[in-house]
Amino acid sequence: MAMPLLLVALTLSFLPHTQSKLTAAYYDKSCPPLKSIMRDIISTKQIEDPTTAAATLRLFFHDCMVEGCDASVLISSTSFNTAERDADINLSLSGGSFDLITRAKTAIEIQCPDTVSCADILAIATRDLIVMVGGPFYDVRLGRKDGLISQSSRVDGNLATSSMSVSDIISLFSAKGFTTQEMVALSGAHTIGFSHCKEFSRRIYNFSKASDFDPSYNPNYAEALRKLCANYSTTDTGMAAFNDVVTPSKFDNMYFLNLKKGLGLLTTDQALYTDSRTKPFVDLYAQNQTAFFQDFAHAMEKVSVYNIKSAESKGEIRRRCDSFNNVKTS
Repeated sequence: MAMPLLLVALTLSFLPHTQSKLTAAYYDKSCPPLKSIMRDIISTKQIEDPTTAAATLRLFFHDCMVEGCDASVLISSTSFNTAERDADINLSLSGGSFDLITRAKTAIEIQCPDTVSCADILAIATRDLIVMVGGPFYDVRLGRKDGLISQSSRVDGNLATSSMSVSDIISLFSAKGFTTQEMVALSGAHTIGFSHCKEFSRRIYNFSKASDFDPSYNPNYAEALRKLCANYSTTDTGMAAFNDVVTPSKFDNMYFLNLKKGLGLLTTDQALYTDSRTKPFVDLYAQNQTAFFQDFAHAMEKVSVYNIKSAESKGEIRRRCDSFNNVKTS
């Protein structure tokens, strides 16, 4: 993402064996100052840069949905390997979110060397930042190992893009074990953050012979976006718009209310309100923020344990989050 809500944790008996090894108290004895270190680093960074919460949430999601929640997206490319973070869809990930994890890892290594994984740091940071900007609290079980593979070639097809249909997105999430309702709840993360003009330019310029902009947009909103992005392809290539134009820095249910008013920024946002499979959940969350917070928290807890590595043979505790402990040269 404050109004933290109590969440009934996922019952461990229904979790795969590797997930059941995770526990919220994993570092209580091996690194007692972990929580206070994370709290201080996160608070300082969010105050310095208010976009940190949205950027870190996006970083976390892009990590988990590709190789599982194993910090593979944090690895830097080398002359021997093009890593995940250099895949086209990840080039727009904010440098500020990488900086946050680097700061946290550096501070933790001083107090607890070779103990806390980068994957766990990213999971904690994401949850704490969501809460900091008004979103729901959820349990983060710890004990993940950092992955041993990070390849840009593995990214395509694992993350939703703004050009996908609702059917494509439902299928993508379903293949990873998420329901349509969980997908809609997770889409509510767009209540914070922003998107670059190139992601929605086709909706506001030369949309069709009948209309310059997508008629599903609120007309006043479309005109404002057209003015904002007028030079996005020439002088203002980094121009962006808030995903939630009403309360862009607050984690709330305004995203869903906006969809009902034609204020969904991306095609994939607005489509959630026009598709019969997803519209009931948009209506529910627009009317009931408590229901959204509960379902978002449940879905995020599920994302946070997706395809995690907990066995020593599957991962490691990296000394630096941007490089493997043993550099691969082939």
